[in-house]
Amino acid sequence: MAAAAAALLAGCGAGTEGDVERPGDAGSASSPATPTGGPSQPPSPGASSAAPTGAAALAVEDLTDRLGVAAEDVAVVRVEEVTWRDASLGCPSPGMAYAQVLTNGTLVVLEVDGTTYEYHSGGSRAPFLCENPQAPL
Repeated sequence: MAAAAAALLAGCGAGTEGDVERPGDAGSASSPATPTGGPSQPPSPGASSAAPTGAAALAVEDLTDRLGVAAEDVAVVRVEEVTWRDASLGCPSPGMAYAQVLTNGTLVVLEVDGTTYEYHSGGSRAPFLCENPQAPL
């Protein structure tokens, strides 16, 4: 009986190569703070061959509508999880007051024909084009 239990445990051991991807494993899609390109391959402008997802996909969709260009003409330069200094999400409007609270969000930088565009998001707000961006913390 003990031999059968040992054989069963050996087949389920941590030393075996499984095909289950765990959070935090290299290449895991569940690593929310990893910038586009992952830690082993830093992102470079226009180098992404995969279709954008999440905040980047929403930003690309908005920019293509604004500029009347195809999604293929939009390069995702950078997608980064950031902390904004206040509730303006790094894009304050003149004359407006904002809650002075650190806000987690996303910075998406896109490029079309040599011009860069910053999209900011945070809290429950979807990415929006920021015409006069301020840097996150």
